[in-house]
Amino acid sequence: MAITFDPTKRDITLRERGIDFATDAAKVFASDWATFDSDQAGHGELRQITAGFLNGRAVMTVWTARGEDRHVISMRYCHAGEAKRLRERFKQT
Repeated sequence: MAITFDPTKRDITLRERGIDFATDAAKVFASDWATFDSDQAGHGELRQITAGFLNGRAVMTVWTARGEDRHVISMRYCHAGEAKRLRERFKQT
């Protein structure tokens, strides 16, 4: 499985959020994570949302399967409330 992405979106996310699709997405998928289907319609493809961890911080990654690859659409750090709920959920498993 390879990680793919739009280079322009990668550059914007790196500049604005300090998250690099090229290296950080693989770290999230290698951490504890949970994935669920996005309920947003109209994209023409099934999008997945993965909640996981990057360098000890909770993150959300939106991606879609492209063959065997995971195509990253966006990544962001979770807000404090989201991060707290995510950590609590992972403690339960």
